[in-house]
Amino acid sequence: MKVGIIGLPQTGKKTLFQILTGHELREQSGEPKAIPGTADILDPRFDKLVSMYAPKKEARARIDLVLLPKIEQETISRGTIFNDINDVDAICHVVRAFEDDGIYHVEGSVDPLRDAEAINGELLMHDQIFVEKRIERLKLSLKKIKDKEQEKELALMERLLTHLEEEKPLRLMEFNEDEELLTRSYPFITRKELILVFNVDEDSINDNKLLEAIQAVCEKDKIKAMTVSAQVESEIALLDSEEEKTEFLEDMGIEEPALEILTRLCLEALGLVSFFTVGKDEVRQWLVRRGSPAPVAAGVIHSDLQRGFIRAEVMKYDELLTHGSEAELKKQGKMYLQGKDYTVVDGDILNIRFKV
Repeated sequence: MKVGIIGLPQTGKKTLFQILTGHELREQSGEPKAIPGTADILDPRFDKLVSMYAPKKEARARIDLVLLPKIEQETISRGTIFNDINDVDAICHVVRAFEDDGIYHVEGSVDPLRDAEAINGELLMHDQIFVEKRIERLKLSLKKIKDKEQEKELALMERLLTHLEEEKPLRLMEFNEDEELLTRSYPFITRKELILVFNVDEDSINDNKLLEAIQAVCEKDKIKAMTVSAQVESEIALLDSEEEKTEFLEDMGIEEPALEILTRLCLEALGLVSFFTVGKDEVRQWLVRRGSPAPVAAGVIHSDLQRGFIRAEVMKYDELLTHGSEAELKKQGKMYLQGKDYTVVDGDILNIRFKV
């Protein structure tokens, strides 16, 4: 599952992608193309478990990111940017919110709320045009021959069109099982989860005015939003030790690193949760679909574990931290044995019992 990073030119999306993936990007020649990469999930729970168990090996979970070509009139008119967005599962829209006279803005001025609204409008328009064309084709087809399935689809498309004409993204709509399958087969962009990332000045890192200004829109349209300073994150990435990074964050008054927030929002947008396996040999973070039963999580580790699943021994992360050790958890009766119907919760620590 992939998160696509989009934005207007000169927003800092390339810098953010480089920090997240560790890729040093060169200028592309010819037609711009999507650039794939992977990013570590920056989860403080993983760091704490590594500290507790001091394992021989440690492995963070990773997510796939794709840096998409900049959104400009050429990519919009040719439709190439929409084709690229269709290939990802969630969207991270980087919006410029920093002032710098040395970096031009395509609109001539910095206005993050205007830019966010403009791109959202383009995404809505893409879906609306597709629906209008589909309705036209269905009506032509139904004039020639009556077909119950096409009649159902036409009714659905007309519902979608009414919704889009009200400038509402399709992710707000509810569908029955058949409608769900049908809509997922079409290239609807506004069905995807959206994260707005405002790239701010260093002085605005702890200023929430921008997020407060867009809060109502985010709640109405189910958009996740955050601020980040790509400039500050670049400086942090150059520091050698975790101690230096911690000290830097404290000096800046930053309680939670922006990249931790961003990777967490990416997981939420993809509908994924983290779980962990721990021990002296290895501490590892895994990802599974939200709402997955324990055997499916076991299958993420290895197919044999799912095939031969008996039970899952579950520790809750917060309880492990509170009691300090597995031995103490057992003593307190907080080591839980769960069967096939158990739904894995974000932060669970699992030990799978199985027999093949």
